[in-house]
Amino acid sequence: MTTLDMPRLPPAAIQDLGGRIAGEVLDPGSARYDEVRRVWNGAIDRRPGVIARCTTAADVAAAVGFARRHGLVIAVRGGGHSIPGLSVCDDGMMIDLQPMKTIEVDPGRRLARAGAGVLWGELDRSTQEHGLAVTGGEVSDTGIAGLTLGGGFGWLKRTCGLACDNLVEVEMVTADGRVVRAGEHEHADLFWALRGGGGNFGIVTRFTYRLHPVGPMLYGGAVIHPGERAGDVLRFMRELSKEVPDEVSLMVALVVAPPAPEFPPSLRGRPVAVLGACYVGDLAAGEEALRPVHEFGPPAADLLGPIPYVALQQLVDAATPRGLQYYVKSEWLADLPDVVIDGLVEHHATRTTPLHQILVHQMGGAVARVPSEATAFAYRDAAYVLTVAGAWTSPEEERDPHVAWTRSTWETARPASMGGAYVNHLDADEGQDRVRDAYGPGIYERLVDVKTAWDPENVFRLNHNIQPRR
Repeated sequence: MTTLDMPRLPPAAIQDLGGRIAGEVLDPGSARYDEVRRVWNGAIDRRPGVIARCTTAADVAAAVGFARRHGLVIAVRGGGHSIPGLSVCDDGMMIDLQPMKTIEVDPGRRLARAGAGVLWGELDRSTQEHGLAVTGGEVSDTGIAGLTLGGGFGWLKRTCGLACDNLVEVEMVTADGRVVRAGEHEHADLFWALRGGGGNFGIVTRFTYRLHPVGPMLYGGAVIHPGERAGDVLRFMRELSKEVPDEVSLMVALVVAPPAPEFPPSLRGRPVAVLGACYVGDLAAGEEALRPVHEFGPPAADLLGPIPYVALQQLVDAATPRGLQYYVKSEWLADLPDVVIDGLVEHHATRTTPLHQILVHQMGGAVARVPSEATAFAYRDAAYVLTVAGAWTSPEEERDPHVAWTRSTWETARPASMGGAYVNHLDADEGQDRVRDAYGPGIYERLVDVKTAWDPENVFRLNHNIQPRR
């Protein structure tokens, strides 16, 4: 269906919405419509009937009211990084939060307030001016909103906890158009659910985070090994992760080396194993703690050393560009046994495109010290999280082989599975059972209670949906 073939809201209705919000309103005939509707995952090509580019919580409330009056499904866009493209819909309304870019840092109280359209790179730059940071995603153009609401892990997780663990307060627009605040002492049930339960309960328009002294320089980066050593690298990471302090965070990426200067010419275009590491704290202590990473191998390239935190946060940006076709699977792992390592290594060698990624992140530390009932985020006792990111370049390319490779790679880790996935990495085809498994029965039933209280009609259903009781 072309843009001109789409059913449109009456011009009078679009004009009415334009009079109710301070932000921009776009319909399929608007000049910037195609630009704004595009999201990170290039496999998603949806055309909303109207886009409300909101600048304030009042704008969001007006947009929600408009959508309900006209019977429009609502998609909410923050950074647009939703893997299954839940940030955009066909025919309904996209509530676009990208214009909500305000950032206020209070270095004395170590707090940051950020609008829902802020990206992690933007927040990092603002907080690092004061030598402060909060756990954020490892891709700098990821939006703070979706990542935080689903949990949010990154390089700081083992020292500072998850992004959601550092939430102090949120401002949120409810399904009935109210603007409320939620925190430990105000709407505590809602605040509990928002820390891991995703966008099920309303549209969060502002986040207040607790900050930590971080940087501006950390000891971190990566060492690169040839692909034939991938099994050895994973086993080394497994053993080292049992010994390192909470200030250390480790990960392994099984990828194909791009034609980039940091990769030796002999490895470019070939499978490699990248061992990433970071130490949050004193540089000398970091160098000592990560000495085994330098010494293991030896590596084909050693890029580990003092690095600005903002640069560390951008280290993998080039590997996850906007516009590729993506299909992703993930799983929480209790361990990393040899049978799982062998399966991942085998699939690393049989990938269907050089853009695929197999990522194993170390968990634990501060994440595991938060009581399991304190937030809606599950699997705090996981040792690792596996993410298998299938990626290819063209929508005309045959999708099925890449999806099959991604699913088969993910299946090899099932012997160590804890029974669920990271909710931010769920894809659209996972089904309701996988949404339940992402939380486990106890947390899921409590989330249903909160959903029933705050969104009984399931207005906010374009998400990994927690359905209210009927």
